[in-house]
Amino acid sequence: MSVTIESSGQTLTAYLDGEIDHHTAREIREKIDSEIEGGNVKLLIIDFRDVTFMDSSGIGLVMGRYRQMKFYDGELQVVNTSPQIYKVMRVAGLDRLALIERSTVK
Repeated sequence: MSVTIESSGQTLTAYLDGEIDHHTAREIREKIDSEIEGGNVKLLIIDFRDVTFMDSSGIGLVMGRYRQMKFYDGELQVVNTSPQIYKVMRVAGLDRLALIERSTVK
């Protein structure tokens, strides 16, 4: 798993790649949080386009970033989720916390 982070104004985008599990979630969390704490971020976008697998650690990752953004009076968006990941996030209730968009790529 890797995460590439891009910043533009008050928007921070984290592009995730690979599998999200308890082994990789910590590194992702630390990288994203470091960027949030280091700048004036008002919108965090987490891009799941290249995520191939996610367990409950991915839900925790999203929930924690939601809390982090609320602490800084910001918003969270989760984009480009596969149909399976989208379903898991909706069942977990994450769609009540953040905008979650399915991938348009089939």
